[in-house]
Parts: sequence; C-alpha cells; structure tokens
Amino acid sequence: METPVFWIASLSGLAVAYLFGATPTGYLAGRWLKGIDLRDEGSGSTGATNVLRNLGLAPFVVVLLIDVLKGAAAILFALWFYPWLYAALAPPAVDVRALAPWAVCLAGLAALIGHSRSIWLGFKGGKSVAAGLGVLLAMAWPVGIGGLAVFG
Repeated sequence: METPVFWIASLSGLAVAYLFGATPTGYLAGRWLKGIDLRDEGSGSTGATNVLRNLGLAPFVVVLLIDVLKGAAAILFALWFYPWLYAALAPPAVDVRALAPWAVCLAGLAALIGHSRSIWLGFKGGKSVAAGLGVLLAMAWPVGIGGLAVFG
C-alpha cells in the first residue's frame, strides 16, 4: 500500500469518529420518551443538561453515560485503527507512526464536532461537555478526572 491509501483511510477514520459523536442521544431520548424536540425546549441544546431539565433524572443519566461513551469510543477506535493501518502499510518514506498522537487527538476533536454539529440534526446539537469528558477519560484518565472535578 502507498501513502495516499494512508491518508484516505485516516480521513475515513476521522469520519467514523465524527459519526460516533454525531449520534444525537439527547434528541432521540426526547423524541422517544416524550415526543418532544429538545431543540425547541429549555436551552435548545440536545445535551444531557437539557435532558435533565425536560425529561428527568433517569433519562439524564442514560444520555450522560452514552454521551461520555461516544467521546471515549472515538478515541478507542482511533487507538485501535491507526496501529492496524500501520501494520497494513508498506514502509513509507515518511514515518506515519509519528502521526499517531495527532490522529488520536483529531479523532477526539471529530467526535466533539459531531456532538455539537450533528449531521442528523442540521448541524446543531449539544455543547460537547459529556463527550469531551469521554475524550479526556479515554486519552488521559487523570486529566479527565481533573476536568470532572473542576466542572462538577
């Protein structure tokens, strides 16, 4: 395989990370549980806090956990995908392994963009707080715990 295959596969990996984040869990909870569009209620956000305000504690906990897992899933996917991709590549002139930390960071960013600008909701969404916590916990859990302590 050649380096263009690496870049195409890398963009595909970022698209997958974006789609993890773009899954509108708060919006779906509002539709399924009360038949409401959270974008028209409360703060207008599809995030967990607006779910708490409009749907209650139990849906909030579920949406919060799923949103955290969405962010973590994007990082875990990147951590799995990029070493697999390197193994499939012939040795290139440029060491693409040096790009791994950047690829993982970009996957987290793609998930956050997906959460706040979901393709399924006309590029609107939540504020990416819970998804951001998931990204931090998956990348460096002590930093994620610190962020949780400061935010919470």
